[in-house]
Amino acid sequence: MMQDIDYLKALELDILLDKSWNIRKKNFSPLLSVSTPSQKTYISEFHKNKKYAFVNISVTGTDCALNCEHCKRSLLDDMIPVENENELKVLGEKLIEKGCEGALISGGATSSGEVPLDKYFNAISYLKSKGLKIIVHTGLAPKNTARKLKNAGVDQVLLDIIGDEETIEKVYHLQKKPVDFLRTMQFFTEENLDLAPHILIGIHFGRIVGEYNAIRMVTQIKPKTIVLVILSPRSGTPMDGVETPPSKEIGKITAITRILNPEAHLTLGCARPASEDKVNLEKYAVRAGINGIAYPTDETIKFAQDLGLRISFKDTCCSII
Repeated sequence: MMQDIDYLKALELDILLDKSWNIRKKNFSPLLSVSTPSQKTYISEFHKNKKYAFVNISVTGTDCALNCEHCKRSLLDDMIPVENENELKVLGEKLIEKGCEGALISGGATSSGEVPLDKYFNAISYLKSKGLKIIVHTGLAPKNTARKLKNAGVDQVLLDIIGDEETIEKVYHLQKKPVDFLRTMQFFTEENLDLAPHILIGIHFGRIVGEYNAIRMVTQIKPKTIVLVILSPRSGTPMDGVETPPSKEIGKITAITRILNPEAHLTLGCARPASEDKVNLEKYAVRAGINGIAYPTDETIKFAQDLGLRISFKDTCCSII
């Protein structure tokens, strides 16, 4: 029987960390997978990533109908833009020549919250046939999109899970409810797609609002992979300067996610604030039993090694390491 979230929330952090760490030791080998995809340059004492190993592609350029409060389209600036199917095929071929192994296909959303993928399924199949690993960030996709993604042979689908209706409206400018995110996850699992839901921490202007409901919904689906993403306030957006939740609170969320999903591959994703609390945040996540982490500090790697974990680096998205 699934433990009650309210009961777990009432426990002290140290107790939760002991519980979650023991679950990790029981169910997984002592390995911490480190993800360093090409969207950022990563140079550390332990590893240097390759420039084109794994890239992010936007099928909408810098266009997005939602213009969300945390992003204002700025996240799309970090992606390679394509405008049609042929451009995606040609881009894929050029990237393969440069040693690319895979890509995240994403983009801005429509007013209904869906990334418009309809004219790209043949190109996705083509890239798969060329040996690229393809993961797709879909937004609130309908059932027929789930079926087309399955037919295209994508390796994984990503979906941000929002557990609070006010957050959906005020941050994402969407007239949707949390159940719509649950329904999209169900569409993916019905098609036997590899789903990696993303739980967004602090997305409501730095406050913890719908995160625990998001955990409930994700736990109901039982995905193989769960990614935790933390608000990283971006310059020029309404959240510029917003304080993110303290590392101890994020550690509690991480531990509870691990406890409720003992067999899921749990990862701390690439989005998190570059604050003074960053190292503590990463250490709490490792102690809470994550399996993977994107772009960690050297101090975090050494901390993981001191806990007896072996480190494996891969220049790919954290959800598929």
